[in-house]
Amino acid sequence: MTKATFRYIFLYCVLMLAQVVVLNRLVLFNCAIPLAFIYLIMALPASFSTNKSLTLGFVTGLIIDAFMDTYGVNTLSCVILAFVRKPVLHMYISRDEEQSTQPSTMRTLGASVFMRYALTMSLIYTAAMFIIEAFGFPDIKRLLLRIAASTVYTFIVICAISGLYSSSRREKKL
Repeated sequence: MTKATFRYIFLYCVLMLAQVVVLNRLVLFNCAIPLAFIYLIMALPASFSTNKSLTLGFVTGLIIDAFMDTYGVNTLSCVILAFVRKPVLHMYISRDEEQSTQPSTMRTLGASVFMRYALTMSLIYTAAMFIIEAFGFPDIKRLLLRIAASTVYTFIVICAISGLYSSSRREKKL
């Protein structure tokens, strides 16, 4: 295993623990939830295979579901996110960069591209999660408010995590 793999495993453990212990309790106005653990799926390199990312998404969602008592909602949403990861990434990067083994972070993609990518992925995940959770559209205004608020909250948290993760790696190189 490489140093990057160990770094990713460490990040995985830290983010999953932070989501379960801290972030699940930081609900704003009983509406917005920060879903920082989706950064784990988003940060995978462009060259990472779809089958592996689907498996990682399934396991990640299953762990979150076990602690949030959501009965498969996060599992399905994570699998959906892992499935659309490559097509969404290809909307923002060229085919030449597809073979990159670098993680899809703010440092490797650039701030502008990463922010568009993170916002799109946050919107996809929160929309999938809340629509599956509602299992219909009983209160469309509340559903749209939860999707919008959680997307913005998740986007801010993910940008902060990516910025911290990128800056800590940059300091180690100096």
